Amino acid sequence: MSYSYNSNSESGFDHEAPVELGQEYEGEIEDISRRGHGIAKIEGFVVFVPDTKKGDHLKFKITKIGRKFAVAEIVQA
Repeated sequence: MSYSYNSNSESGFDHEAPVELGQEYEGEIEDISRRGHGIAKIEGFVVFVPDTKKGDHLKFKITKIGRKFAVAEIVQA
């Protein structure tokens, strides 16, 4: 399942997303989404990381960026 996103939406994060497409970040999965994907946060900005579980500490790469959230893939667990 994929997340839909609209970069032209007027609602969402109050300023530019603190993540960049293709960049790698390190963080902890803080929660699990309704779809079962891990949720990490970068400066309060939500990043969905599939195939993770709460408490995982890992590196992930941003693959999509929307107004309210980003989607990433695991680089290193």
